[in-house]
Amino acid sequence: MAGDTLAETYPEGAGLSASLRYAMRKGEGSVGPCRAWVPWLAFALTLFGLGVSTYLTIAHYSSTAILACSDQGLVNCAKVTTSPQSEVFGVLPVAVLGLAFYVVLTAVNLPPMWKVQDRRVHLARLGLVVVGMAFVLYLLAAELLIIGNICLWCTSVHLVTFLLLILTVATVPGMLGWGREP
Repeated sequence: MAGDTLAETYPEGAGLSASLRYAMRKGEGSVGPCRAWVPWLAFALTLFGLGVSTYLTIAHYSSTAILACSDQGLVNCAKVTTSPQSEVFGVLPVAVLGLAFYVVLTAVNLPPMWKVQDRRVHLARLGLVVVGMAFVLYLLAAELLIIGNICLWCTSVHLVTFLLLILTVATVPGMLGWGREP
């Protein structure tokens, strides 16, 4: 199904919104190009996020002593990464969720994936960064309001997720033809 357009996937437009059916009738079912540097920047940011998420996951399962970060004052990585908020439902470490998020995002942000005509890839990229940013906002609130400390490593992942959100929101809707006049 890679490379399918909306018209091929939904020949009758079943289950699609009126604006998508209109776009299909107008031949706008394909994905437009983006600037050449966008895929490479997105990929570089994603690899950075993957690296830091891997580091935080290793630190979670080994020892917080390997965290090269302050443990005094507002910046206290050990306190943040060992707090009850560092696990979802007390079972799944947030670091593992971040690692899984960045593994999937790495696959979607490979530079050749930005040229794929399958709209679902681009919608998945957009959905992933929106969900990722929503989780970042929860984590920031937990760090600042509940724990009372921040982690520089976590903050770097939060910043990368925010930059990916900006890059994706500025690029993907145009690639999908959203905002064009009917």
